[in-house]
Amino acid sequence: MNKGNWIQRTAALGGLIVLSLMLLSVTALGATIKVGAILAETGPASFLGGPEARSLKMLVNEMNAKGGINGNTIELIIKDSGASPEKAVSFAKQLIEEEKVFAIIGPSTSGESLAIKKIAESGKTILISCSAAELIINPVAKYVFKTAPSDRYAAQQIFMTMQKKGIKKIAVLAGNDGFGKAGKGQLAKLAPEFGISIVAEEVYDKHATDLTAIVAKLKANAEIQAVVNWSIVPAQSILAKNIRQAGWDVPIYQSHGFANIKYAQAAGVAAEGIIFPASRLLVADELPAGVQKDVLMKYKTTYETKYKEKVSTFGGHTYDAMTILAKAIEVGGTDREKVRNAIEGIQGLVGTAGTFNFSATDHGGLGLDAFAMLAVKDGQFVLLKD
Repeated sequence: MNKGNWIQRTAALGGLIVLSLMLLSVTALGATIKVGAILAETGPASFLGGPEARSLKMLVNEMNAKGGINGNTIELIIKDSGASPEKAVSFAKQLIEEEKVFAIIGPSTSGESLAIKKIAESGKTILISCSAAELIINPVAKYVFKTAPSDRYAAQQIFMTMQKKGIKKIAVLAGNDGFGKAGKGQLAKLAPEFGISIVAEEVYDKHATDLTAIVAKLKANAEIQAVVNWSIVPAQSILAKNIRQAGWDVPIYQSHGFANIKYAQAAGVAAEGIIFPASRLLVADELPAGVQKDVLMKYKTTYETKYKEKVSTFGGHTYDAMTILAKAIEVGGTDREKVRNAIEGIQGLVGTAGTFNFSATDHGGLGLDAFAMLAVKDGQFVLLKD
């Protein structure tokens, strides 16, 4: 062997050794797990998507600071959908086909989640929605889960409260989006079970800035004993204002989409007395000592200290979604099928929305007790007293 060949072979061997050491180093350090998120940080549902994005970033940063999940760093890719189902579809395809994400968290709204359900399923990509519509998980799709309690439970809680108060005839209003449509359907389906009649129905544009005409029409109906509004957009605050400005002292019930103090602040004095179902997160200080309170207070304190704003149940949905995904990755590693199976096997995981118990037939994991009934008193959210 001549000297030149010997030098070349020695250099090549040296290069292989260096490359092997680099690969061993990467293996020791762990891989990067890409997690996509589709959240409405701007637009009419920003009261949902804003806290969701902030909560998700906060938790991922916290996890990465502690070494990630099983030594794997989480790379978070957030897409702002502005609550547009069309954008959500585009982003879902991009995250799955181009970014090759391991899982997707979100979207913020039911309409968006329903629009991308089949995309996640066909792409065999885990989707943990932060929306409430029952249709997201019923029928069950193999890769689709959610963390927001189902709208069916919210409707039941409202009707149970009405029964106690002797309310039997109501008006139902809803925004013309996926959340409003799904909730309106649940109210209509469940009302007869509670001996309640819907004597008036109205649907309004989700971008509405004045609902006085609808309010005047409803006020003229003497049968109405209470108004139920199902919405996630600012119009729900406008409705409350318009009702009180009309001098109508009817009880107002909102959906769980009202569970952000900014909605109450936007309605001002008109929000006083509004009743709605929500996670106990909003009244964590009032809860007895225990695991649930510990989880809620940790999230609440960390979020409010970092972002200088009140916590909302919506931010809790992404916090829960990432917690669930991380728990499953601890079991299944970076094998997506094993992680999917691990999510289905989660039992007794206490999150901000309640205690999650998933199964092959239940991809929501929460029950009726995930909701408590709250009211607005002196501009604050409090537990509703019987």
